[in-house]
Amino acid sequence: MDNSRIRKAQLGDAVALVSCIDAAYAQYADRISDLPPVSAGCAEEIAKNRVWVAVEDDEVIGGLFLAPQDGFIKLANVAVHPDHGGKGLGRELIALAESEAKKQGYGEMRLNTHVEMPENVKLYYRLGWREVSRDGNTVSMRKFL
Repeated sequence: MDNSRIRKAQLGDAVALVSCIDAAYAQYADRISDLPPVSAGCAEEIAKNRVWVAVEDDEVIGGLFLAPQDGFIKLANVAVHPDHGGKGLGRELIALAESEAKKQGYGEMRLNTHVEMPENVKLYYRLGWREVSRDGNTVSMRKFL
């Protein structure tokens, strides 16, 4: 990520972030029939100050969404545009999520992913996350900080 940076999202980023997220999840559309509308509510989440974007040459290439809960913070979404995958940006966004969680006083993070996203499950395991349950196609994971 030579000329990119991660910053808090601004309302003006919403359209570009939706496009980025939709591109990131397009690869899963054929294999996941119950994929939720992952880019829905972008502007609302940005307004709540829970979203970060990765920007390269003024283009949004990734996003991170956190959702504070009672006793933990949820890693609600991490997305990297497929044209920028494999460069460590996803790991960098997840590291930022963990840093932000600690800064906000949380000792635990949780996330949900999908059975049909085994590459994501493997990545989370490599980053220290552990599976806590499966319910249908949902894989729930957590990490203590």
